[in-house]
Amino acid sequence: MKNKFGQNFLVDKKVALQEVEHANINEKDVVLEIGPGKGVLTELLAQRAKKVIAIEVDKNLVKDLQSFLPDNVVLINDDVLNVDFESLPRFNKIVSNLPFQISSPITFKLLNYDFSLAVLIYQKEFADRMVAKPNSKSYSRLSVGVYYKACCEIVEVVSKTCFKPQPKVDACVVKLIPRTRSPFLVYDEGFFFDLTRELFNHRRKKIKHTLKKLYNIDYSNMSMSFLDNRVENLSPEQIGELSNILFKRYI
Repeated sequence: MKNKFGQNFLVDKKVALQEVEHANINEKDVVLEIGPGKGVLTELLAQRAKKVIAIEVDKNLVKDLQSFLPDNVVLINDDVLNVDFESLPRFNKIVSNLPFQISSPITFKLLNYDFSLAVLIYQKEFADRMVAKPNSKSYSRLSVGVYYKACCEIVEVVSKTCFKPQPKVDACVVKLIPRTRSPFLVYDEGFFFDLTRELFNHRRKKIKHTLKKLYNIDYSNMSMSFLDNRVENLSPEQIGELSNILFKRYI
């Protein structure tokens, strides 16, 4: 039976140890863990890190964790989506078996914070979308946003049998390293991300028809060759180029 928050707890200690190894945790690191659950990963992190900040929404789990975790673990009973990361002790790494149901919002939230490395477990379908390329079925707003913000790599596949309750699909360990500089220039990041979202909300339409609907733009004098394409055919760089032209001319 799933708990009331719908979490799938990692129960395979070997997988948790692999996460710690991928993150290269040492005694100088302050690590954020989201959804510690039963504490399998938390204990391993605490053995190597200077400090672990563990955010758990389930107060019953927090009570259980408090009974055995060491003093260098700071437990916070809250919904991570409501937590202001700037209010926490400064952390430089993130290692988590993320609650699958908040994968998208928490990923975008994390990518707005300054950290050096994240090693995270996602459902495989979501992880595939994170690294997807144009002209593929998995290519999405998430693919573009992650590419713009970070270098992303799937480092291993995790069997669904490593979780309890067992999910319907396998998972992946994903490594994220924030970019020190963006791979391409955008004039306004907020507009770029809004445009990306709107284009993928109309992914089956040609770009020119979506622009006409969204902004009532006369695209006849726009020289871009990809206006007859759909957004799934555009590279992140091309979406950035389109964003800059629209922002400069019409916004």
